[in-house]
Amino acid sequence: MIQRRCPDCTVTMEETTVRTGSGYGLRIDGGKHDGVLGRLGLETTTKLEAVCCPECGLVRLYADVDANGDGDGNLEA
Repeated sequence: MIQRRCPDCTVTMEETTVRTGSGYGLRIDGGKHDGVLGRLGLETTTKLEAVCCPECGLVRLYADVDANGDGDGNLEA
């Protein structure tokens, strides 16, 4: 993961885990699959990576949109 800095404190943010109440990692919809899977209505998902500021507690979520070919790297969610 890219090293990120807190926009408020300017310290390096630390990787953390954010999960649902059921224990699952967070994901966002990434659109429909190509080909047969897309015609069946199946959609892709992208895992979110979380970072937390050790000073102020700010948590930010980032999606790796390059995995789906949709962007330039990390999309703030």
